[in-house]
Amino acid sequence: MIHEMKKIFLLAFLLIVTVVKSQELKYLRYDTDLLTKEFHKSRRDTLRKQMPDRSMAILFSAPERNRSNDVDFQYHQNPNFYYLTGLTEPNALLLIFKDNQKIGDFNSNEFLFVQDKDPEAEGWTGRRLGAEGARELGFNATYTVEAFDTLKIPFRELGKFFYLPLPKGIVDDKKDPADLFDLVEQFKKKCNYPPENGDNTQLSKWLASMREVKQPEELVLMKKVVNMSCEGHLEMMKAVEPGMTEYQAQAIGEYVFKKNGSEYVGYPSICGGNENSCILDYQTNRRKLNQGDLILLDMGAEYHGYSADITRTLPVNGKFSPEQKLVYEIVLAAQEAGFKECKPGNEFKSPHEAAKAVIKQGLMDLNIIKDGKDFRKYFMHGTSHYVGLDVHDLGSYGPLKPGNIITVEPGIYIAEGSPCDPKWWNIGVRIEDDVLITGNGYENLSARVPRAVGEIEEMMRKKSAFSPEK
Repeated sequence: MIHEMKKIFLLAFLLIVTVVKSQELKYLRYDTDLLTKEFHKSRRDTLRKQMPDRSMAILFSAPERNRSNDVDFQYHQNPNFYYLTGLTEPNALLLIFKDNQKIGDFNSNEFLFVQDKDPEAEGWTGRRLGAEGARELGFNATYTVEAFDTLKIPFRELGKFFYLPLPKGIVDDKKDPADLFDLVEQFKKKCNYPPENGDNTQLSKWLASMREVKQPEELVLMKKVVNMSCEGHLEMMKAVEPGMTEYQAQAIGEYVFKKNGSEYVGYPSICGGNENSCILDYQTNRRKLNQGDLILLDMGAEYHGYSADITRTLPVNGKFSPEQKLVYEIVLAAQEAGFKECKPGNEFKSPHEAAKAVIKQGLMDLNIIKDGKDFRKYFMHGTSHYVGLDVHDLGSYGPLKPGNIITVEPGIYIAEGSPCDPKWWNIGVRIEDDVLITGNGYENLSARVPRAVGEIEEMMRKKSAFSPEK
């Protein structure tokens, strides 16, 4: 009888441990649509295939960033590190070998080092996976970062090893002997930094080539984040009116992003009214919006690490002035010309060249410039960049390929004091959409947000929950 009771007690104990661990993982992963461990493993395997024999790649997590005094920014993982691991914790290290290596207790071709579990610290900053929990990410060889200092890593025995430029701005936490600062210092010591057999450029090129072509799982998340960004733009389009401030327009868009599940904004929101519409990366967003102003809204959500990037330019009172409409129509025509060049095999710069030609001619037709080469005074940026885990994502900038997601975002910015008729001053227009390159053309992922003048004015007449007086 006593023996049976012991067996029952042991089974109950094991059940409790299993439930606790299961609950612990639930706390760490509330979302059900995260990229799978199989996705991240496939990315590591793809990288490994490109590596030469007797080689290794090493990647560090992103540093933690201090905002002021004892307040840190919310942690954001190095996108390359996340792409290969799925880990969102700081103070971590990844080793990928071409072939299996015996390091410590494990024989494997990949090793993940993570911060150890610490109940006291976790009470302040959240639960950690620890070495055992990190195996749930699809690794069979995991250590705490403390082990990196004592384990023999074959840096000097390898034919080649690849690493990214070392993280910048790392701060040494004197109370933590195994933070990112210490990991980097141990790495330098182990490989006799700068290493003779090290390469800090090729790994970036491999990852750029991989990340520029979105996998099916990534496309699901990209479409989600673009869609929630579209919802924010549609609500701003209905809500904007004279008397509001730039930051109130920003608040409406970002509220909708967050309401739909966004963890962050993809980049600081640009909400520029009147003269501020001509400042490309304006972020202050404190000006009051007046009758007759334009407002340029360049805003996108971030969801599970992936960013959208959408811009619309609106007449604050709901009706474009004649001058605003003329400039806007040039930018819209330039964007349409850019779209037509979004085909696999075309050069990455093809959309820009097409948009540039339209803007150059349009500015000459309005007598804003007399010489075509002067278009650069009013259109001073490129038309496209990749979008993904970074809002300006990695890529080769070579010929367009199916699976690329790029922006098409021409603009005209006529600042006060420009050498043209003052009636054009303070008109800044940018129209930006996120475009997926397909097998035979493109898909505009953000097409549901109106772009045509009449469609925008019609949408702005609709009532918003944030403007009940409309």
